[in-house]
Amino acid sequence: MNFGTFQPGGASLPISQVEVSVRCENLIDRDLTSKSDPTCVFFVKKSDNSGDWVEYGRTEKIEDSHNPKWKTKFVIDYRFEERQILKLAIYDIDSNNARLDDHDFLGQAEFSLGEVMAQQSKGFVRNLCKGGKVFVHAEELSSNRETVEIKFEGQELDKKDLFGKSDPFFEISRANESNDYSVVYRSEVIKNTLDPKWKTISLEVRVLCNGDYDRSLRFDVFDKDGDGSHDLIGSFQTNLRRLIKGPGSENIYDCINEKKRQKKGSKYKNSGSLLLKHIQIEPNPSFLEFIQGGLQVNFTVAIDFTGSNGRPTDPNSLHYRDPTGRPNQYVTAIQAVGEIIQDYDSDKQFPCLGFGARIPPSGEVSHEFFLTLDSSNPFCSGIEGILSSYYTSLNTVQLYGPTNFSPVINHVAKFAQVYQSDPTNYFVLLIITDGIITDLEETKSALVAASHLPLSVIIVGVGMEDFSAMEMLDGDTGRLQSDGKVAVRDIVQFVELRKFVQQGGHGWNKELLAKSLLAEIPKQVCGWMKSNGFKPLARN
Repeated sequence: MNFGTFQPGGASLPISQVEVSVRCENLIDRDLTSKSDPTCVFFVKKSDNSGDWVEYGRTEKIEDSHNPKWKTKFVIDYRFEERQILKLAIYDIDSNNARLDDHDFLGQAEFSLGEVMAQQSKGFVRNLCKGGKVFVHAEELSSNRETVEIKFEGQELDKKDLFGKSDPFFEISRANESNDYSVVYRSEVIKNTLDPKWKTISLEVRVLCNGDYDRSLRFDVFDKDGDGSHDLIGSFQTNLRRLIKGPGSENIYDCINEKKRQKKGSKYKNSGSLLLKHIQIEPNPSFLEFIQGGLQVNFTVAIDFTGSNGRPTDPNSLHYRDPTGRPNQYVTAIQAVGEIIQDYDSDKQFPCLGFGARIPPSGEVSHEFFLTLDSSNPFCSGIEGILSSYYTSLNTVQLYGPTNFSPVINHVAKFAQVYQSDPTNYFVLLIITDGIITDLEETKSALVAASHLPLSVIIVGVGMEDFSAMEMLDGDTGRLQSDGKVAVRDIVQFVELRKFVQQGGHGWNKELLAKSLLAEIPKQVCGWMKSNGFKPLARN
């Protein structure tokens, strides 16, 4: 239960966080030569307006399946006093393009979160509008803050391939109240072996079993087939309480294939074994514990001053300063993020950058200039200082181009690099842009190089451009890659501002915008701290 911030003299209602799991059966087939590659997209309704939906998240893609079981979960606040309308839309993903219009629609279902919660003992099922069913499981998240590391090896697994051995992988599913199971982990595939040695798993205990050490966990071992019809090698059940006893006879498991056992009878022993080789449980410090230990979050804004924004004096310009005081889209994004981030920076002095403009005195094109236009005094004081310098720059520089991100990313990365062995500072770069990125490959390279640093990058797209290229920078569907190198972790969050227009088109829903932009930051901070072995510092 989340009790929220303590406000003496105020009033508030308790909020619970629930975790939503999704699977489907009998999806329609839109591919001619193979099965569909489905992804589930989770939408939340913002208002009573019939089309007022905002995308909340997406699952991973399951290749070649009519009956996908996604391991990605959605965590959402549950409010009893509010009817929270949700929509699950299923798409057959045919490319890396993040625009849903570019993929085949397989069906959707709408329902309230309250309906899901009320039917957990029976299991919540809805028919999809184009055929097939969607199964939704939701439960309140426990307060457990532990992480478990587990490593398994297989021995003498059954040979399933005609011209080779097997290509084994395994899934871990946890039991639900409705006697159903939800997948919580899917391992990598080890090619052509009957004795696989999988990588060490690192999972939050509440993801694995929601903090219940006695909750039944089912392991299913498969031989991967290219057409998606993976062959079951065998299964077994255990729980975390048994697993934490460590490697030994109690944690050697027979993989049992029931069909094979029924066929062979008493002659059947098993279809191989899985052996626990390592397990370790550690406390998982929270973002607030790092903040309480003195962590400073350093905020930098980088603003797009390219000519495609339009002349600032034109009312149609994205940089237009409305005499009525109505904020433009750049100001909206700065305020939505900055008003929250500034509370975690003690001096509230923010270095702010611009890119894509010709700057005084010579008119040279710059992709990395200070909004103050004074390199000896690059800091802006608070959000008001940022906005003041922004307006000054608009009146001083010439909007030009092109749209290059890599210089500002590398600029902030240099500062973050100073603290890569020091857990006292973390950096957040907010890039606000109107256009299609020009230096995409250089930007990907800069982000991959910066992924090991204490740095997160938030990108806000303003205006009506096609931002599909930006979506690939956001690592929600897989780690970013560049020149054969893979990002150590996901450090990018991308959002289109137009998705947060308030009903009627008047103004922006800053609360939802800020939540969407900043939701990943605490997780990214904790992930970086953990990967570097840092613990919260004790305050004097």
